Amino acid sequence: MWKHVVANFLTLLIVILVVAIGAVTWGQKQYTGPGPLGEAICYEIRAGATLSGVARDLKAAGAIRSEYIFRVGADYEGRAGALKAGSYRLEPGASMQQIVAAIAGSGRSTCGTEVNYRIGVAAADIVVRELDPASDRYEELVRFDPAAEAAPDAYLAQRDRTGVRYRVTVAEGVTSWQVVEALKRADFLSGETGEVPPEGMLAPDSYEVTRGMARADLLAEMQRRQQAILDELWAERAPDLPYDSKEEALIMASIVEKETAIPEERRLVASVFVNRLRQGMKLQTDPTVIYGLTKGQGVLGRGLRQSELRGRTPWNTYVIDGLPPTPIANPGRAAIAAALDPEKSDYLFFVADGSGGHVFAATLAEHNANVAKWRAIEAGKGAPE
Repeated sequence: MWKHVVANFLTLLIVILVVAIGAVTWGQKQYTGPGPLGEAICYEIRAGATLSGVARDLKAAGAIRSEYIFRVGADYEGRAGALKAGSYRLEPGASMQQIVAAIAGSGRSTCGTEVNYRIGVAAADIVVRELDPASDRYEELVRFDPAAEAAPDAYLAQRDRTGVRYRVTVAEGVTSWQVVEALKRADFLSGETGEVPPEGMLAPDSYEVTRGMARADLLAEMQRRQQAILDELWAERAPDLPYDSKEEALIMASIVEKETAIPEERRLVASVFVNRLRQGMKLQTDPTVIYGLTKGQGVLGRGLRQSELRGRTPWNTYVIDGLPPTPIANPGRAAIAAALDPEKSDYLFFVADGSGGHVFAATLAEHNANVAKWRAIEAGKGAPE
């Protein structure tokens, strides 16, 4: 009899274990397998949200099939208490495991609204845009210049929402003064800017920031990135360059940055100035004259006068020999690379070609002919025969 009872008990135990294993296996497949989402959605987690509340919301949104399996899976992976406030794009068919990884991972929002403060040479503006999860493309909501306009309601309505991402984008060729003045108007940042950083030492780049980030910390990060770029490219520089230091290379890069916006021309423009330095010729570049007049504090907004080309400032390369004492803007990585690895050429001159680029010459006679063509284009007469 006891043998029969024990046999039945063992049989029952085996059945229970088989069922349990089957249930666990089924649950794992449910957790890691494709989910029910038919199209991408944006899901926002607010500060203080709980896993139970999130599971309930996701079930209601049709993103998961089981709140229980979602909670158990997140707890098993050690992420139940790691929810990050933000907005997240959930892909069609995303598994519960993938959703947990998205909302309890880096905390970087991948969906929702982005505020991008774009600092350019001529102006700065704030662009508010929102990601359409279905197309995975941004749609612009509002754009304004904080220096000239009051913040519009469309911006104010978005600014304080949870999950809004903030970005500061610095264009190539802006001056350090321009960056600092623009950051003073960024109402999503905090604190003082401190002194204007050295010219040329702020890396043009796109910086993801958090609301309330200290302005001084952002400026420090810009300097850190620029120093890292300069150090890296200096170590890979071409031999026999006429620069005694990284600082001189940065000065040259800033001149290249201001002389051309065409990527294919940067190394060629750099070669002209390098050739001039090697031959002891004055650089004679207009952007240095402009910097001597403005000190980088704004845009000149007009053409240069002959008296200004002859006027002595530390930066006027029509008057001084060699490089000016400081950079004249913040050059991007490509301009620094061009200054440290210029094209090999015999060019000593260049002038605008009327199409946004430049035409280069090795002799003064060739250059004068190119200048005559450019002046004819400016005058609207067409190129001379």
